[in-house]
Amino acid sequence: MGAIFNSVIYLPILSVLKFLYLNVSFGDLGVAIFVLTVIVRLVLLPLFYKGAKDQTILQRLQPHIRKIQLDHKDDKEKQARAMMDLYKTNRVNPFSGFLLLLVQLPIFIALFEIFTTGIKSNIFTNPALFGLSLSAPSYLMAVLAALLQYFQGKMAMPAGKSMEATQKVMVVVGPLVTILVLGNLPAALSWYWTVSNLFSLGQQFYINKKLPPLPDVASTK
Repeated sequence: MGAIFNSVIYLPILSVLKFLYLNVSFGDLGVAIFVLTVIVRLVLLPLFYKGAKDQTILQRLQPHIRKIQLDHKDDKEKQARAMMDLYKTNRVNPFSGFLLLLVQLPIFIALFEIFTTGIKSNIFTNPALFGLSLSAPSYLMAVLAALLQYFQGKMAMPAGKSMEATQKVMVVVGPLVTILVLGNLPAALSWYWTVSNLFSLGQQFYINKKLPPLPDVASTK
């Protein structure tokens, strides 16, 4: 398993980063990471877009989901069928967020290995972003990544009173976890997450513009 991970994910990402560092970024690792992140997001754009779109629809469907749970609270089988019908009608995969996480996880692990070992070797002689060290932890960079994550989460949430308390909590909890995790890791990872979240903000803006409004919960039978 480790050999497959190294040959399919770790080594290709490391090779691309090295090429960008030596030929594109003028010896600035931060610029190389920026370009690498854009490449990753473009290659995986269909998956990222589908995942973000489905998660946005699911957030908007929460009042409908809650109504189904109340209407069929004594019949779990009917409740499950009604939920599946709701997902099918809105063409949404409730597991898309989990699948997207599975796709991102090996990439993040590979970058973690690169940024914790590679940037400390002689591969990258200038592990910095415009003079800011990327080899040491940076809570400032972690906070920046978390802020962008927060705004993207807010954009994905339904407006007005339909936003439930649990949704509001998750918008805050996610970024806080990001700060706690990234604040203790090399700033290179925070920078990667920042650029990726910046990409997500633009994607979310586009999704919000394109998605038609969902019918009112009272009109669903």
